[in-house]
Amino acid sequence: MSVSHASVHPVVEEVATTDGGGGGEQNGVVAIPRVRMKDIQGMPGTAGGLSLRVSQFIFAAVAIYMMASTNDFPSVTAFCYLVAAASLQTLWSFSLAITDVYALLVGRSLQNYRVVSLFTIGDGVTSTLTFAAACASAGITVLIDNDLESCDQNHCVQFETATGMAFICWFTTVPSFLLNFWSLASR
Repeated sequence: MSVSHASVHPVVEEVATTDGGGGGEQNGVVAIPRVRMKDIQGMPGTAGGLSLRVSQFIFAAVAIYMMASTNDFPSVTAFCYLVAAASLQTLWSFSLAITDVYALLVGRSLQNYRVVSLFTIGDGVTSTLTFAAACASAGITVLIDNDLESCDQNHCVQFETATGMAFICWFTTVPSFLLNFWSLASR
């Protein structure tokens, strides 16, 4: 049985205008501007993106605070690296949160190629540094707690909390990176 398939053809309607041919009109047909798809939540300039940035900032700041609350963290290089990486993450997340707030208040889209490229590279660098610092600190924390069994003379709770906050910060940074990278790659 041979069945034909229906095909849909776009209909162009002629709209009568009173301005005499101006205003985006060509040959009596009004040119409708192209509309982009709605921005995905989590991308720059959206409320989801702002919430990711604020959570990144909070978790990195808590990691810094927990490490700084001990007096012996500078004696371990991995802990110093965690503080440095978390400090960079707080600065990056805070500056992008300010940018997101501005974009939301003004109603601008941050989907410019250069802006998305900058966000992608920055998120990639900071997420890699944060993950590496969290892994290094986790290794030292396990060494102190399990292998040396000297938690009673060290600040294991603060070290473990700071390491956990760094991992959670990384978990909130990865979606930002992936969404920006996807937006950049889909152009």
